[in-house]
Amino acid sequence: MWQHVAWMVLLTFLPTLELRASIPYGFLAPGNEMHPAAIAALCIAANYALAPLVWLFVHHVMGIFLKVGFIKKIYDWLVKRTQRRVEPYVEKYGTLGLALFIGVPLPGSGVYSGCLGAYLLGFRFREYMIASGLGVLIAGGAVTAVMVLGEEAMPWLYHLVAKTPHPEGG
Repeated sequence: MWQHVAWMVLLTFLPTLELRASIPYGFLAPGNEMHPAAIAALCIAANYALAPLVWLFVHHVMGIFLKVGFIKKIYDWLVKRTQRRVEPYVEKYGTLGLALFIGVPLPGSGVYSGCLGAYLLGFRFREYMIASGLGVLIAGGAVTAVMVLGEEAMPWLYHLVAKTPHPEGG
């Protein structure tokens, strides 16, 4: 069991993977007998615990790395991409917009990019932690729902994301 716990935490801590990988791993790993609620709780807690670590890194260590030319180029590209993706959410909804950006379980969203967006848009630590908490709950709930409901969740999620009538008339 501890091996599965370690893998779930590790996957949660990896940029771009986070809950999108750790919760499915917990559900699908051979021999993992953890209850679905325990899997979700563990992965959500690990993802939220990651938030202040990423904040500290971005605010205190990033400057050192940016003195290296190729890292600066990658950072500048990432900054422009993140600003473009986060700003519409934040302009319209503020902290809740950042939470929604963090919570959408799609590649390019999550605690890492949410922190970078918060940094670039001048969020305070408290605001970022609130947004991260809400966003991690949203993402964790969405990924867990898909794993629990399986293919039954797909028509509902399509309806929600595409804002079209439900294929079964609901």
